[in-house]
Amino acid sequence: MYFNQIEVPGLGCLSYVIGCPRAKAMAVVDPKRDIQDYLTIAREEGMQITHVFNTHVHADHVSGDQELRAATGADIYIHESAPVAYRHKEIKEGDRFQLGAALIEILHTPGHTPNAVSLLVTDTVRSMEPQMLLTGDLLFVGDIGRPDLPGAEILDEQVANLYHSLYVKLAGYPDHLEVFPAHGQGSLCGRGLSAKKSSTLGYERRANPMLRFASFDAFKADVLSAFPTRPKSFSHIIQTNLKGAPTLDACPLDKRLTPKQFEEMMAAGAIVIDVRNSAAFGGFHIPGSINIGFEKQMANWVGMVVDPQSEILLVVDDQNDYDRMTTELHRIGYDLIFGYLSGGIMAWLMSGRPVDQLEQISPRQLAERLAAGALRIIDVRTPAEWGSGHIQQAEHFPLTEIMEGRLPSADRREEIVLNCGSGYRSNIAASILRKAGFAKVKSLAGGAFAWSNAGLPLIAA
Repeated sequence: MYFNQIEVPGLGCLSYVIGCPRAKAMAVVDPKRDIQDYLTIAREEGMQITHVFNTHVHADHVSGDQELRAATGADIYIHESAPVAYRHKEIKEGDRFQLGAALIEILHTPGHTPNAVSLLVTDTVRSMEPQMLLTGDLLFVGDIGRPDLPGAEILDEQVANLYHSLYVKLAGYPDHLEVFPAHGQGSLCGRGLSAKKSSTLGYERRANPMLRFASFDAFKADVLSAFPTRPKSFSHIIQTNLKGAPTLDACPLDKRLTPKQFEEMMAAGAIVIDVRNSAAFGGFHIPGSINIGFEKQMANWVGMVVDPQSEILLVVDDQNDYDRMTTELHRIGYDLIFGYLSGGIMAWLMSGRPVDQLEQISPRQLAERLAAGALRIIDVRTPAEWGSGHIQQAEHFPLTEIMEGRLPSADRREEIVLNCGSGYRSNIAASILRKAGFAKVKSLAGGAFAWSNAGLPLIAA
C-alpha cells in the first residue's frame, strides 16, 4: 500500500494519498486546490487517480476535487447527507473501497459538520486489521473540530453528534490505531492543535483534554466556552465547496498593470494588498493599501481582513511573489485577482503618483518618547498574549475588533503607536486605521519581541 501526507503550510491543511502501485489505483483525500503534488505522485509511482474523497464540506480551504476530476476523470465521493450541487457519488456508513492492497471503509462521524466522515484504512498486505484512521475534522492531534461552522440553529445537535462520534463511535477501536487528521497547527478549525501531524487513538485518549471528560454536560460546557475567530472567507469557501469550485483556468490571467491601469482599477473599487514586509511598506506604499505580508498564517489573515468577493490588486516585489500569493489566495477561494503593479512600488513612485508612509518606531525610540511624556499605545494582540506581558502604558484593543470595524475611540489626528508580537499584525491594524482616516498611526518595529530583547520591561495583566 502507498500512503503519503501532503501539508499546506500556514493554513494547516493536511491531505492524503492512498493507493496501490501494483493495482495502479490511487485515491486523494481532502485535496488542496493546487493539485500538482498529487499528479506528480501519480506519475512517479505509476498510479492513476481514480477516487477523490471529501471527508466533509470544508470551510477553511477550497477543495481541489473539481481540478482533479478535470485533470484525471476521477470520481468524487462525499457523504450522502452533504447538500452539494456538483456531480458526485454518495458514500455512507460501512461502504468499502478496495484499491489493490489498500482497503478504505467509511465511518459516518458527524459533529464538525453533519456530513463528516472518517476513513478507516487497512493495508491488506500486512494485516486485515485496520492500521489508520483519517479523521477529517473530527479529531485532531491535541484537539477536536469546532462544531459551530454549520450554523447556530443546529449547534446543540452538532455538539451532541461530536460527543457521540468521539466517545461512542471511536470507542470500539484499539489504542494503537494511527490517527491522521485533516488539519494541523495553523488551522482555525480547532483551538489548540499540535504541531505534530499524526498521533494514535490511545495517545489522544490519554493526552487530548477533549477526550477526557467524565460526562457529556462537562464536554458541552467546554466546547461552547469559546470558538476560534471565524474569518470572512469561511462562508464564501463553504458556498464555493457546495457548488463545486470553478477550475483555476477560469480565474483572471496573470496580468501586469501599469501605474495608470492600477490606479483606474483602484478608483473602480479594487482592494490593494501589499505583500511586502513591514519595513518596506512603512517606507513607501500606495495610499489606502493593506499590508498583509508573507508569513505562516498569511492566508488566514487575508480571510479575516478582505471580503472574498473583492476584486484584488497586488503589490509585490517580483513575479515569484505574485505567483506565490495567487496560489495562497486561490486556496481560500479568492479568485478575483486582477493583476499586480508592474515594476512594484518604485514604478508607482516614479510615475509621480502619491505615496504614503507608515512610520516604524523602534523600542528604544518609543521608550525615550514615553520617558518624555504621555503617548498612546494600543496593543492589538490576543487576550492571552496581552495577559502574558505588555508595555505598562499600553491599552488593549485586539486586532479582531479592528477587523470587524470596531475602531478605537480617538481623535483621527491623535498620535497612536500600535504594538503586536513582531510588528506583522500592528502593520495590518495600522494600514486599516490609516484607511479609516487615522493620520498619525505608527507601528512598533519588531513588536513585543523586540521590546523585550532590548531589555525593556513587560508587565503581566
